[in-house]
Amino acid sequence: MADLVLLNVSGEDRPGVTASFTELLGQFDIDILDIGQAVIHNHLNLGLLVNLPADDKAIHERILACATSLDVKVKFSAVLEESYDDWVESQGQSRFILTLLARRIKASHIAEVSRVVANHGLNIDAIVRLSGRVPLVVDDDSVKACVEFSLKGRPHDSTEFRAALMTVSGEWDIDIAVQEDSIFRRNRRLIAFDMDSTLISTEVIDELAILAGVGTQVAEVTECAMRGEIDFADSLRQRVALLKGLDEACLQQVAESLPLTEGVEHLFEMLNKLGYKTAILSGGFTYFAKALQQRLGVDYVYANELEIEDGVLSGRVIDPVVDAEMKAELLKELASQENISMEQVIAVGDGANDLLMLATAGLGIAFHAKPIVRQNAKQSISTMGLDSILYLMGIRDRDAVVLGTQSLNSD
Repeated sequence: MADLVLLNVSGEDRPGVTASFTELLGQFDIDILDIGQAVIHNHLNLGLLVNLPADDKAIHERILACATSLDVKVKFSAVLEESYDDWVESQGQSRFILTLLARRIKASHIAEVSRVVANHGLNIDAIVRLSGRVPLVVDDDSVKACVEFSLKGRPHDSTEFRAALMTVSGEWDIDIAVQEDSIFRRNRRLIAFDMDSTLISTEVIDELAILAGVGTQVAEVTECAMRGEIDFADSLRQRVALLKGLDEACLQQVAESLPLTEGVEHLFEMLNKLGYKTAILSGGFTYFAKALQQRLGVDYVYANELEIEDGVLSGRVIDPVVDAEMKAELLKELASQENISMEQVIAVGDGANDLLMLATAGLGIAFHAKPIVRQNAKQSISTMGLDSILYLMGIRDRDAVVLGTQSLNSD
């Protein structure tokens, strides 16, 4: 006969604590039914669910003596057999990963998110920090913080759950992403990006328009198109027509000064070292997408081709236009070419013409996007740089240290 007991060990962390307790239990041929361990700021919390021999005072005394010798505390909690059976039967319950991103994570952020989770019938199994250690004094603009919640259960109403999290995100100026914790999340293989206002922090056509002296007219049409107020292909033709006569040399001038979005270089360095396939699927222009391809090491590029005659822009785009529908189709073709499922694909964009692409991918991310895109995309990032996508993929800052892609404090 055995008693089910949860042993909670706590104290200053040091090598050998877990080994000492399990070696002792091993001498009595005790089964480990569940185990969990966490270390927060050098403080250990170790949990062991075991079946101790009933009424065996000697083993209890040995466990207490082991704790004393290691200068840690141990707590014995009886577990009812019915409770254990319920725990076993709960295997296979839905699980979700909630990722919280902010420049600095406040207690209020955790409280608000945890309350929404509880109110919608889910339980928090674990919380881990994915971001590196942050010094007490640091420029807030360079800080990025991320914690990941492992949730068990299924929300009473998925739409209301996501709406509640979106409300918290807006009120506290933080980003919150929720994904099903499936095998696909850990096996993404292809990531496709929009270019303008995603990989670069400008709209190339607006830069060309300034050089052509039609900046205001083009910018107005661009904004309408990104908000989804007019058809993208029509808006593109309208804007390019205004560029008629612009010298081809202006393309090189703009290409040499493309402003990369925060975190882009770190993101691509990580993706390339980890073997991900990357693509630019853009409603912009191939001239600039190919410049980024060389700079960042992008695998595939699909964008629109400006027609040039006698060294100047003709004011026309060569068909077919890469619009929303074509982006989504290109994404499917690339997944098929790479022999992967759409669940293994990530798509990132900011404008209305990216929505179909984001919906087609297993993980669609609206990045610093227009309101209509944030409302309709599966996930959104509005407060951090593009490399925060790595957190949604479960990649920690300390992984960057291992790969040597960024100078970070080890975790």
